[in-house]
Amino acid sequence: MRKSVLLGSVFALFYSASSLAETIHFPEEFVPLQVGERLIEQSFFSRVDDVELAPGTYQLKLKYTDLYEQGYDDHQVVESEPFWVEVTVESGKNYDLVFNRASNAVAAEVFAESPKVSLKAKGSELAMPLSIIGYRAAPAQAVASAPVAASSSQPAATAPVTLPAKVPGGQASLKNTPNAAAMLEFWWQQASPEERRAFLDKVTK
Repeated sequence: MRKSVLLGSVFALFYSASSLAETIHFPEEFVPLQVGERLIEQSFFSRVDDVELAPGTYQLKLKYTDLYEQGYDDHQVVESEPFWVEVTVESGKNYDLVFNRASNAVAAEVFAESPKVSLKAKGSELAMPLSIIGYRAAPAQAVASAPVAASSSQPAATAPVTLPAKVPGGQASLKNTPNAAAMLEFWWQQASPEERRAFLDKVTK
């Protein structure tokens, strides 16, 4: 009897924590890099498109990267420097990060110098513009700890994470959605000439 009550309590606690998590979806042109002090790990063959966060205020580090065709079999990658925005997640709402995509590479380079993004609740027609901020680390005594889990093709163990003081208690989890072509292009642009040669040697053997 006692075991049944204990298992029921654990299940109820897990369900209530999970139900508090809301989702922010990122378009392929924006890579979420960090939530507060927690790094979001991207891999060569997969990237994070969705981030689940408990209701609260968070500081997110993002990077803009876009691909534009430059004629037949030629293209240009446009990227911004990583930048921080502050978002507020409300209970019961899921969100999309939205922006006005430039029509060509020249306009995209201007956009990359000063990215402008908004947060739009799903089902809403209004988007809230997000201001670019400098990351403000929370005082050590005011920082709250919460577990973060990343879902992938293999089970991942829950690891402790430190979030900004404004974040209430709860869970934040990351969903990895594979997008091989986009990430292959992204990491190829980051690689040095030596790394590119080593990669080509490896895949052509």
